[in-house]
Amino acid sequence: MNTLLSILAVFLLANLLVALLRVARGPTPADRLLAALLFGTTGVAILLLLAFATASAALLDAALVFALLAGVSGAAFAQRAWREEEGTHDDD
Repeated sequence: MNTLLSILAVFLLANLLVALLRVARGPTPADRLLAALLFGTTGVAILLLLAFATASAALLDAALVFALLAGVSGAAFAQRAWREEEGTHDDD
C-alpha cells in the first residue's frame, strides 16, 4: 500500500508543477484561476494522502480548511473578473 501512496504523491506533485507553469504563463486570467483551483484541489489530495498514511486527524482538518479556502478564492476571483469585465472595478 505504501508504494501506491508514493506513486500517487509523485503524480500529484507533478500536477502541481504543471499548474505552476500555467500560472506563470497565463495567458488569460481564467487560466490562472483554473491553475489556482488546481493548486487547492491537489493540496487537499496530498494532505488526505498524508493523513491516511500517518493516521493523523489534524491533517484531515487542514485539508478541510484548504478545500474551503480554495472555494472562497475561486468565488472571489470570479467576482473580481466579472467586475473588471463590466468596467466597474474599484481600486481600494
